[in-house]
Amino acid sequence: MDYSIYPRHDVLCIDMRSFYASVECIKRGLDPQTTLLAVVGDPNRSGSIVLAASPALKKKYGISNVSRYFELPDEPDILIAPAHMGDYLNVSVEITKMITDFVPKESVHVYSVDELWVTVDGLERLYGSVYEIAELLQQNIRDQFGIECVVGIGDNKFLAKVVMDIHAKKAADGIAECRYEDVSRLLWPIPIEKIWGIGSRMMRNLNRMGIVTLGQLANTPLTSLKKRFGIMGEQLYWHAWGVDLSPVTGNFTKDEQKGYGHGMTLLRDYEKSEIYACLLDLCEEACRRARRDEKEGRTVHLGIGYSTETGGGFSRSVSRDVASNETLDIYEMCLHLFHKFYDGESKIRRAFVTLTNLNDEVGTQLDLFENQVKKRSVGEVMDHIREKYGSTAILRASSYTTGGIALDRSKKIGGHFA
Repeated sequence: MDYSIYPRHDVLCIDMRSFYASVECIKRGLDPQTTLLAVVGDPNRSGSIVLAASPALKKKYGISNVSRYFELPDEPDILIAPAHMGDYLNVSVEITKMITDFVPKESVHVYSVDELWVTVDGLERLYGSVYEIAELLQQNIRDQFGIECVVGIGDNKFLAKVVMDIHAKKAADGIAECRYEDVSRLLWPIPIEKIWGIGSRMMRNLNRMGIVTLGQLANTPLTSLKKRFGIMGEQLYWHAWGVDLSPVTGNFTKDEQKGYGHGMTLLRDYEKSEIYACLLDLCEEACRRARRDEKEGRTVHLGIGYSTETGGGFSRSVSRDVASNETLDIYEMCLHLFHKFYDGESKIRRAFVTLTNLNDEVGTQLDLFENQVKKRSVGEVMDHIREKYGSTAILRASSYTTGGIALDRSKKIGGHFA
């Protein structure tokens, strides 16, 4: 591979260690490195997921962010903290602001609440080598927020992210570097399932082709990967060689919205009679966001997951001739899919609704569609009231039934209590 033709940057990928747990420890005046603390989505549910565990809890009891609340040892020295997503978002914003004291705003790309990329091209004269810049940011995060972080350094975002995931988390100083010339040595021996961007389904597909490591992926003909996986196969190939042409500076706001989805894992198993209120609430939220952006959609996708006792479910879509963002229109399409594909007896634990195939909103003007105009007006009035007085200021009656989810969701950020 001739790397001389590809751009080289100094990109850092910074990940906050045990971020949620660290924030909860700091709030309590405790040391995140020695305190046994678990952040639980909802302590009132034994099956609630452990969102984060402090480093000491991970080391002593092997607790991870895929553990469940009931799996935590019943030990008096373990602190249980309910999730406070608002606090984590606030700290994340403050960390990002601090980083922009050292680099231009355009050089920071926030990936998630606890992870971001920072491009530090041309800053050597100000702060020293790229490794010293990584140490500088790491130390400032530690000093100002009490949070430890790990840093990956690479020629592009992919290399910085992967070397952070694979090597920085094991390094004594929490920093690791991978340049183009290091790919075959540092990354090729790694199993593909440990590589960012390769999920379990893709792993199985690649394994069937005899591809187990990143090196084997790199040495698979590009034509074979493109034939099997299309454009995704091409991306896999170039990533296996460490090549990533995604921009490292600029405006990193999301691309134009492709759809409006809303879904959740329910707090308990729902009967068929209860799911209707849940689906209406999901449609309401998806359509509210579409109306906010003045978009309409022609295709509705409904996903239903059955109880863990039985497993299974379905995911289907249906399209209509005329685009809409009216809640009841989309709800009717969901009901059509539900009645057609639901097995009639299984209890339901997960549901999601997505509105896609979008175009710009076109107001209905003709008297022929008077009923449609009324529905649109009702939706706009409800949106205005919610925007002014809060998301629960006005709800449909079904939201107050046992199957409704709007009230519970209003208390949460990202599905967890704020």
